[in-house]
Amino acid sequence: MPVQGGLSIERMCDLARVSRAGFYRSLRAAMPCEEDLEVRSTMQRIVLEHRRRYGYRRVTAELRRRGMLVNHKRVWRMMREDNLLAVQPKRFVTTTDSNHALEIYLNLARRMTLTGIDQLWVADITYIRLRAEFVYLAVILDGFSRKVVGWNLERNLTSCLVIKALETAIETRKPLPGLVHHSDRGVQYASADYVSILKKHEMVPSMSRPANPYDNASCESFIKTLKREEIYANEYENLEDLRAHIEEFIERYYNQKRLHSALGYRSPQEFEQQVNGVETSSGATVRFFPITDEDSSTGLLGKGTQAPSLPQTPSLLGESTR
Repeated sequence: MPVQGGLSIERMCDLARVSRAGFYRSLRAAMPCEEDLEVRSTMQRIVLEHRRRYGYRRVTAELRRRGMLVNHKRVWRMMREDNLLAVQPKRFVTTTDSNHALEIYLNLARRMTLTGIDQLWVADITYIRLRAEFVYLAVILDGFSRKVVGWNLERNLTSCLVIKALETAIETRKPLPGLVHHSDRGVQYASADYVSILKKHEMVPSMSRPANPYDNASCESFIKTLKREEIYANEYENLEDLRAHIEEFIERYYNQKRLHSALGYRSPQEFEQQVNGVETSSGATVRFFPITDEDSSTGLLGKGTQAPSLPQTPSLLGESTR
């Protein structure tokens, strides 16, 4: 661009009696597509680095992180022209079996306001279809950072599937007493073996309301991402091949590199590193609501629902009753 001295673009346009839009159109016409080529080249590298997992919004965020001021509409147009738009999702199938007589616990997750990691863990199960069989994946996410803290892949949908994921998360994170563990009402999470591990480590069980996916939204969002960006984009020879790919996706891609819109387009690992050491309140706060039909034992809780005793720790009792 020619030297403009101390004049702003707006002032130059006023003096020349031309519109800013007209100025930029003439600038693009005068200067060949060097900037366009640079953006397109960088965009293509980003798409290849992330194996076509990124949509145009994440590509836009990554371009901006690399110093390029681009509009998401322009990125969408370029990706469409180059056939680089992300793989589209398929239907999601539930694996929850809540038809059991085991204890159901009060939903604490929707009452919590998180201030740091390891205050709320969210767990879920999904199925994956291989050529000759179905296998099942259990995952546990940190509710604050969206990081996968534990996972396990097995052929059978049993309590062992979720127990191993929980044990991995506990060994990796070593959470303090008072952490809330939230899941659906599936029999695997309500089993005596699973609940005993939670109580042994002084965790507080929490379960979703019937037929309400929003209570477990962060974990279901991760599963949707996993299936769209990894499972549906590949074919696997067997369980071990699938296990290796899922480990690569979770441990070295999703946790470490993938930008998360809910985290300000940062990866879970980057988000945790940035908030680590930042002064926060003593722990998560809990909001209390007036009892309604939805929250009563015949509404939200259902027959046989158990309201857990909250430990007297700052992590759960940091806010007074409203």
